[in-house]
Order: sequence, then C-alpha cells, then structure tokens
Amino acid sequence: MNLISAIVRPERLPQVMAAPFAALIGVCLIAPGTLRAQSGASSPPPADSATRKADPPPPPVNHLETSLAGFKLTGYAAGSYSYSGRSDGGTTIVGRLYDRLQNRFMLNALAVVLDKPYDPARFSAGFHTEVLVGQDATVIQSNGFFSPGTPADVPHLYVTLNVPTASGNGLQFKVGRIPTLMGLEVIETVANPNWSEGNQFVYVENFTGTGLSAETKFNNYVDLQVRVINGWDQVSDNNSHKSFMGRVGLYPNALTSLGIVGYWGAEETGNNSANRYGVEGLLWRKLGNAAVWVQGDYGTEQANAALPDPTQDAKWWALGGWVTYDFSPTLGLALRGDYVNDENGARSSFNGLVGFPANTGQKFGSGTATLNIKAWPSAVVRPELRYDRSTLTAFDGKKDQITVALAVAYLY
Repeated sequence: MNLISAIVRPERLPQVMAAPFAALIGVCLIAPGTLRAQSGASSPPPADSATRKADPPPPPVNHLETSLAGFKLTGYAAGSYSYSGRSDGGTTIVGRLYDRLQNRFMLNALAVVLDKPYDPARFSAGFHTEVLVGQDATVIQSNGFFSPGTPADVPHLYVTLNVPTASGNGLQFKVGRIPTLMGLEVIETVANPNWSEGNQFVYVENFTGTGLSAETKFNNYVDLQVRVINGWDQVSDNNSHKSFMGRVGLYPNALTSLGIVGYWGAEETGNNSANRYGVEGLLWRKLGNAAVWVQGDYGTEQANAALPDPTQDAKWWALGGWVTYDFSPTLGLALRGDYVNDENGARSSFNGLVGFPANTGQKFGSGTATLNIKAWPSAVVRPELRYDRSTLTAFDGKKDQITVALAVAYLY
C-alpha cells in the first residue's frame, strides 16, 4: 500500500496541479461537516441503508412495469472531468480507460437496463439486457458487434432458462452476451468502490463473453458457474475454438466470501493452438462499517505471433486491495491499491487506446482515494485522487503521474 501513501504528499504534485489538488483536499475536509448538516429529515438515506417507512405511499412504478407486469427498468447517467499534468500529447491520460482523456468533460454513459427475472422455484424464463450509450461504450465493445469508435454498446444481452432443483435455487442456463466472472470491478462504474477502473479490470480480465453459462447455488455456502464462450470480448469468434471459464463461490458466513475463477482457451485471431489460461481469487470480508477485498490474478499465454516476443510464452500476475468505510449514509471513502507484473508486455501492449507504449515487459501500479457523496437523492458525487507509477517512462517522459477527477452519476 506504499502507492496509496504517495498520493497524499503535496510535494509530489506538479506546480500546475496545486489548485486542483487543494480543491479536492478542501472537499475532503469540509464534506463530512456539510453532509452531517444535510442529513436530517429532509435528506432520507439511500433505500438500501434503512427500512422503508410504511406511512408514505409507495413510489409510482415506471411505465414498463405498468404495461408489462414483471419487467424492471433501471439504469444510470454519468459524466466526469479528469486532469493530469503528465498526459500524452496533452490529450491521453496514459494507462486509463473511462477517464482516459485529459482536461475534458466526459459524457461517460447513459445506461438503460431492462430485466425480466426468472422464478428459481419452477420452470421459468427471463432475460436481461443493458444498452450503454456514451464515451465509455467505445472502449468495452466486443469484436463483431458495433463498429470501432461507435459510442454505443450492448454489454449485457442474455436469456435465462431456469430448471427447478430440490434446493429451491434452481439451475440456470444463460445464453447470450454475459459479463465476465472475473474481478471485483464491473463495466458499470457506479457499482464499483472507486470512480476510475483499476489496472486489474483493464489489463488482466475480459469484460464480457458471448456463449452459454450453466449456474446453480447448491446451498447457502457454495455456488458454481461454468461457461463456454466465443472468446474474451468476442461476439463473432476470431478462431474456430471455444474458450472456457468457471467459478466456484464459497460463503462460510454472512460476512465473508471467496470466489475462485479459472479460464482456458485460444484467444488470438486465426490461432487455435496458442492458449491463454490462468486463475483468480477474490476474497471479501465485512468489518462493521468497513469492507475489505483482496484480488489476486495469475495468467499465461502460449507463444504466438501476436505477443510482443512471439518466441516465448507470456506470463503476468497482479494483486489488488480495496477498503471502503461508510462514515454515514451520505458519505463513504474508498481506497484502492493495485500492482501488475506484466513481465512480457502481453497485457499492457495490447491496446493503443490506453496509451502505454509497445513493450516487452513492465511493472505498474496505482493508489486511489475516492469520496462517495450521496447527499442528493438517487445521485452520487465522486471526487477522486489517483497516483500511477510504472517502470516505463510512459507518463510524458516520467515514470509516474497524479490525476484528479470529479464524477457525478444519477441512478434510477
């Protein structure tokens, strides 16, 4: 966690960033007092943090629920601003995904989610789909769907068929484009502890898979998910072999969980013999008002022409940790530290969009602090401070950079 300690040292800031840094620190210092003053009866806590009172009438259902019983319409809208004094060409914040543009106001996302739940106790069917419009959509698209650069995507689109089981939890078969089984962080950043996406999400995981998933919860302690997909982020398969991914979830008690994921398959275009395979573990523990996650990844890809060094197998590993703490229903803090050892450059040279130069190996990591301010109903305001460091001089000729950002989202 030495990276996290570095982000709070003002002497590391370039002169041009003194004002943004001071503004962010000011928000951190005054927000708790301000929010305590706002947390009276006129500002109810979020729906998931308090029991709903019986006196007020229930809120009106949306139009789709009224017209089509059982359908649920949800989503969010998000925008942001990010600044780094060491951007590439004054435009690109190197190594980043959604917050990749320097000194820009971003129209990140408008997400519309339509869901029809299934009934696990009987033969039933449901579906889930998400339409994502905005600048985030251009960087998570799968091959074979939208044209590159189109500011729209459908990251979730699958049908679920449920077969009842003796446990009452059912056996579910999902067919379509399904979110990955890997990692803590997800495509919808409003659901993540921090605003920016961590390095493990960007570099060592897939975003989605298109194929078939079989899933069941055996009891309160164990569940299982097994998938066969076209490949990592492939709607249209780029070779003739399928890829496999599976997850076992363990829940020893209500305050602890452990997920173990394994994957195997050929991922390169036109190559059926060079397999990518690896394993991941994600541990979660609830500690009063705090929560802790630890995620470890290890992966390898067999030698092939798409690697920076086509003569040898590529290997990588990563470790990340998150800590969140809720000071009140309207104010929380999220800290993240991550480290990636991409010893052959296979994961950080793959995408010119993120700005890392082509390389045959680097080590890089980050430390991030994010305030989650929920003083406004259905909205969250997220000031963030982040420090990145690499063994490459990737940040405008330097090995590190500091970024400040402010994101605002509305959830419905």
